[in-house]
Amino acid sequence: MKPVDEIGFMCKLFPMLKGPATIRDVAKAAKVSAATVSRHLNKSIVLPQETARRIDKACARLAYRPNALAKRLSLGSAQTIGLVAPEIANPFFAALAAAAEAEARRQGYSLLIMSTGGDPNIECEHIDRLGARDVDGLLLLTSSADDGRVRDQIDGRPNVVLVDEDVPGARVSRIFVENEQGAYEATRHLIDRGHAAIAHVGGPAGLLSSRERHAGFVRAMAEAGLSPLDSWVKFGGYDREAGLAAALDLLAQPQRPTALFAGSDYIAIGVLQGLRRLGLEAPAALSIVGFDDSGFMNCTDPPLTTVRQPIESMGKAAVALLVSQMGSVSVYPEELLFEPELVVRGSTGPAPVHSAPSVATLA
Repeated sequence: MKPVDEIGFMCKLFPMLKGPATIRDVAKAAKVSAATVSRHLNKSIVLPQETARRIDKACARLAYRPNALAKRLSLGSAQTIGLVAPEIANPFFAALAAAAEAEARRQGYSLLIMSTGGDPNIECEHIDRLGARDVDGLLLLTSSADDGRVRDQIDGRPNVVLVDEDVPGARVSRIFVENEQGAYEATRHLIDRGHAAIAHVGGPAGLLSSRERHAGFVRAMAEAGLSPLDSWVKFGGYDREAGLAAALDLLAQPQRPTALFAGSDYIAIGVLQGLRRLGLEAPAALSIVGFDDSGFMNCTDPPLTTVRQPIESMGKAAVALLVSQMGSVSVYPEELLFEPELVVRGSTGPAPVHSAPSVATLA
């Protein structure tokens, strides 16, 4: 009688009974403990040649693949960084995620991207992944004014870095762009083209970026001795819908602005849509400057003048800073500020000769 190949028989039997093989299946087929299999595969034990052969043979016949996540967690690390963003469809967040993923991979980490849809409750749920050890660290791009919950969750954590937006009062590291300076340069560009009647459409009023970009707009206007009408300054979402609504309102007013500084490229695109809906064009009817230069702003009609954030550099620096801090017991918060750059394209032009600067000029 031909000898029975016990390991071969067990390996043929397991796939018929269940799904992918587990380490316990291998242990049973090789007649050793699961711990022995694990240590052998991790090369942390030297076994008798016959025992090692049985384990290798069982792994091969069962097509066993070690669970990488379980292995990492057994070592006390998920080797994963989380990135929490309002939405990945937005070109700014997508570009930043791509840069962060490349740097994370270079440093031996995976990047888990989590979208909140702008919902603070979902944001808090994703932050809880730190406590559950699903991720080792977190890059947080918030999109709403904090009511204190996010601050309390992340305060003092060395494994959290805020990117692009602030959570007031939280003792964590931050990476921002010089929002006020970028807004100042955008507004100064419009003033230098002869515009005095300049509107501003910003993001949510409670966000750091909105406040700083508005401050840069106000500083440039004040230096030029200008002040916009109250109805020309609006705050809302960083989205096309906000830009569209603002454009329709501004262009329906008895006194129209001749130029507009938008707090984001998405707002600026909405303004362009509003112009088209009214049969108007930029820059003839309205010169427009955006903020971000993410995606394809050189492909809009007309190409958008905007303030460029160094998105790739910010994403890579955020991961590098996070990884350098993750082994710390306590955090000594750092703040890295990146310089913006004004990129002039076709959406801005000289002020129309018939414009009336006096409506926006300080007495």
